[in-house]
Amino acid sequence: MKAVITIVGRDAVGILARAAAVCARHNANIIDVTQTVMGEIFSMVMLADIEKLTCDISALSEEMQQAVADQGLVAHVMHEDIFNAMHRI
Repeated sequence: MKAVITIVGRDAVGILARAAAVCARHNANIIDVTQTVMGEIFSMVMLADIEKLTCDISALSEEMQQAVADQGLVAHVMHEDIFNAMHRI
């Protein structure tokens, strides 16, 4: 089982560190991450293995959102099955 985690907003120091800390706290193993900065806009997509997650995915999502909200960032956590279904033709 995997989750797709996205974070978007104005670039700042420590965004990836905050996201990784939330994942580590709940035993979500980061498999891959890509990020880019376009001008001042930060965009990140992370793939995490959630097989051994210590909370439900909605709790992970809520904590991820709270972890970056004070920086004006938006975070989304989506189960890979939902992500795949949304992007299937």
